[in-house]
Amino acid sequence: MYICNAPQTPECEHHWQRAGQHVRLDEADGRKGKETGRAPVIQCIRTHRTNTWWDEHLTEDNASFLKKVVTEEYKQQTTDKLNPLKDEPWPRHEWVEGSRRVGLVAVKLGMMPVWTKSGERHVVTMLQVQDCHVVKHLSKEEYEGHTAALIVGGKNVSPFHRPEGYLEVFRNAGVPPKQKLTTFCVSDNAIIKPGTPLYAAHFRPGQYVDVTAKTIGKGFQGVMKRWGFKGQPASHGQTKTHRRPGSLGPGGDPAKVFKGKKMPGRMGNIYDTTHGLKVWRVNTKYNILYVNGSVPGHRNCLVKVRDSILPTRLENNKNPPFPTFFADGDEEIPEDLYDQDMFQFGEPMAE
Repeated sequence: MYICNAPQTPECEHHWQRAGQHVRLDEADGRKGKETGRAPVIQCIRTHRTNTWWDEHLTEDNASFLKKVVTEEYKQQTTDKLNPLKDEPWPRHEWVEGSRRVGLVAVKLGMMPVWTKSGERHVVTMLQVQDCHVVKHLSKEEYEGHTAALIVGGKNVSPFHRPEGYLEVFRNAGVPPKQKLTTFCVSDNAIIKPGTPLYAAHFRPGQYVDVTAKTIGKGFQGVMKRWGFKGQPASHGQTKTHRRPGSLGPGGDPAKVFKGKKMPGRMGNIYDTTHGLKVWRVNTKYNILYVNGSVPGHRNCLVKVRDSILPTRLENNKNPPFPTFFADGDEEIPEDLYDQDMFQFGEPMAE
């Protein structure tokens, strides 16, 4: 009997062991049986590497201590990165026509109603900006040759569950590891130094934004739910065709179904963008944006928010905080910023 108890090597997963020899499984053949006159009895033993969690063999006090040390370390890294005595701050430019700013990574909290001063009711979506930082700057040559770009990360995550290569990106920027990274194309005058925090005050009430996120997955659905088909008649000779698509139109000339035909299939779970959403309110204390209508994605998902690219909304997005809002600046803003048409509770109601 040939039994392999040797540790697994990168070259092979199964081994042979006989008389101190270590032979690969694919090198074994019938010649082994000729030595004893009978076919060998083979027993393959699969070896596995056991995986353990980083805190599996730590006490609760030790695990909490490590988390605290790592948090303080990343805070110190961010402070050192933005220290003007150690590194020169990057120049800040003024907004001009055609400037393209960076966007934000936010968390979808839910929806709520608001009212205008004229009594109209609107439904808004609350988007919270959690620990959003600029991670990396890409020049025109590094990105695509036409425009520069900024990589932005949002929502801190534990560094104990991320690979070393992923953590190195944030270590160079001096920020904690992020759950989501996204890229924004920016103009040359809107470049921001890596490590700079981004806030909800980056947008102001009255502006219009585009929100991108992954839609909720609906699974495999028919054409009536997926594409809004009318369906077939409920009676008058129809049998088991009430929710079917009907003729696909192949005919005898094309003799095929064209690609892209609306048919049953998986619905949702794709990235989608909602354009031209008005910002009704900005809470600067908790970094919450109140945007008009619904946005893609489920609750607590991460979304991408940027200035609207609709030509009809460019007039409303003039002279924003450029290149972004800096908390250490001279500008003081109140806790809540409202659109001029939004009704604020506490104000006298119009008769």
